[in-house]
Amino acid sequence: MTSHAGGARPNSAAPAARKGGFSARNGWLLFAGFLMVFGGLMMLFSGISAIAKDDVFITTPHYAYEFDLTSWGWIHLVLGIVILLAGFAVIRGAVWARIVGLALAGLSMVASFMWLPYTPFWALVLLAIDGLIVWALCTAPGLTGD
Repeated sequence: MTSHAGGARPNSAAPAARKGGFSARNGWLLFAGFLMVFGGLMMLFSGISAIAKDDVFITTPHYAYEFDLTSWGWIHLVLGIVILLAGFAVIRGAVWARIVGLALAGLSMVASFMWLPYTPFWALVLLAIDGLIVWALCTAPGLTGD
């Protein structure tokens, strides 16, 4: 039987330091959370612009997923607020927010795809951001206890 200085185990402080300190898990979750906050804000602002009937948007005639611009504005406004709140919850470390964030990022991808005729470049940017959110939330360890 070997004894250690001070009677403490050599790795006893390591799990506590990993929980409170910066780790790969926290890094990916912070990355996903900040992208969710940014994407939610941008979706919220585009929703406000659409509701206000801003001149920023192009209307494409005979688009397969054609809705009224005000309807799209409300969809984007509500989805943006919910994504923003879930992003803050991911940053704070809530496990439920990771699962909700995945679902919301998927919904946001669908909404951005359907938003393509109105703002093509920005819809593609939001699609890429949502893809990064899904990737970061899925690759961050910790949901299965690893």
